[in-house]
Amino acid sequence: MKIFGIDPGSERTGYGCIDTDGSRHRLVACGALKAPAHTSFSDRLLVIHAGLSSLLAQHRPDCVAIENVFHARNVRSALKLGHARGVALLAASQAGVAVVEYAPAEIKRAVVGFGRAEKQQIGQMVKLLLGLEAVPSPHDAADALAVAVCHVHSSFGAVADAVHQTRAPSRLTSWRHYRP
Repeated sequence: MKIFGIDPGSERTGYGCIDTDGSRHRLVACGALKAPAHTSFSDRLLVIHAGLSSLLAQHRPDCVAIENVFHARNVRSALKLGHARGVALLAASQAGVAVVEYAPAEIKRAVVGFGRAEKQQIGQMVKLLLGLEAVPSPHDAADALAVAVCHVHSSFGAVADAVHQTRAPSRLTSWRHYRP
């Protein structure tokens, strides 16, 4: 299963594509889309849309996972982020790919185990989970990969829980399934 993660941003939009079987993940591609300096905001949105459309056509993922808008201190920044998210959602919809959204704290919990994890912690866990030699750069790419990993953990976790509930207690095969 291929999951395409997006970390939207008006300055730089991170993307990351992973291939997974639910337990092992493999990096397919990652990076960030950035418009040249002094580009108008509308042209930046065009760069994001064109870049994501091209990447989605190239990698043909089964699903797109995108980070939800967080509460920003600056209203103007939040609005710009919302526009960038909208363009990313449009690109995914036009590609005909299912879209799921995750809150930042939910992504951090799924990847690091702590909802207030720092950027460095996220990068290190992405590096470990994907078996990479270095932390993906820029941090927007690592964040996008974290969104994709979050979706894998969320969707496959739900499947595992459903399977677990249908099993008899004597057939438990892992300490992870133990419930006192």
